[in-house]
Amino acid sequence: MTSTAPAAPAAPAARGVPLGRADVEAAAARIAGHVRRTPLLAGPAGPELPRAGRRLLLKAEHLQHSGSFKLRGAANAVLALGARRIVTGSSGNHGIALARLAAPLGAEVTVVLAGGAHPAKIAVIKALGGRTVRVPGGVAERDARARELAEETGAVLIPSSDHELVVAGQGTVGLEILAEAPDAETVYVPTGGGGLLAGVCLAAYGHPVRVVGVEPAGTPRYARSLAAGHPVRLAPGDTVADGLRGQQPGAVPYPIIRDRVDDLITVSDAQILDAAALLRRRGFEAEPSGAVALAGAIRAGRGTGLAVAVISGGNTKTALMTAAAAGPPSRTHRTA
Repeated sequence: MTSTAPAAPAAPAARGVPLGRADVEAAAARIAGHVRRTPLLAGPAGPELPRAGRRLLLKAEHLQHSGSFKLRGAANAVLALGARRIVTGSSGNHGIALARLAAPLGAEVTVVLAGGAHPAKIAVIKALGGRTVRVPGGVAERDARARELAEETGAVLIPSSDHELVVAGQGTVGLEILAEAPDAETVYVPTGGGGLLAGVCLAAYGHPVRVVGVEPAGTPRYARSLAAGHPVRLAPGDTVADGLRGQQPGAVPYPIIRDRVDDLITVSDAQILDAAALLRRRGFEAEPSGAVALAGAIRAGRGTGLAVAVISGGNTKTALMTAAAAGPPSRTHRTA
């Protein structure tokens, strides 16, 4: 049964000053030489998408270096902090992003993973030179162990979403969408820890676009929290979207989402798998977590104008096997 007891107090934002669009713009400048500016591609239309409006574009973060949007926040944090010993808790994609960054920068990364972490993602982290630590339990236990390890070793803790620099980096997805599609009516954003949704909310301040967060039905931590009026912690949940199993909102993303998001909707595992299959038929290799926003766009079916769904990750089994075989980038290689 899902618990809605108040979450344990989280650490306050590091600097105590609210994040803004300027932080996202600064992140875009900082990470420009390390991430790919991913394209907006035409999405399904006609009989495949009968209720989602006249036009749908897909923000192709599955084509990002490291296979997901997570590289943006990871790069912003690592570069801004000058970190050389890093600890994180991750479901996989954030750990992959940090491990990929670490190799050319000469940094060391330890990734703490909870039960249910995808074995192929663990293999990629190791192939990229990262160290992995497994813990029983869910995301809360994983993140607690990551904090302990950082304190014990003196490493820099870079959470997967609950960090100002990470949120600002993820927000560059929103900057790119609004620069290329300023007439977008709605942006659908997959929501796990909330870093990507919060970042897109920051990028959208002052813009009339509707920002809609999409959560798996089994882990609706932000919808429950906003309904309760405060962050709540859910019991560990299960979903095919393995990257979106967060149990509670983060201290950094929560107030940003609370103050700017226009809607939060949930999608079932069946809807997520249907969206992933639709993407595959269109030639897009997205993992289930990466298809959640499209599932939300299909379910919502609101409006007749332009909508954008963020395809957040493409670390399918085939892509992960390829990445593991390739190993870490050269230390002299700068990902452009």
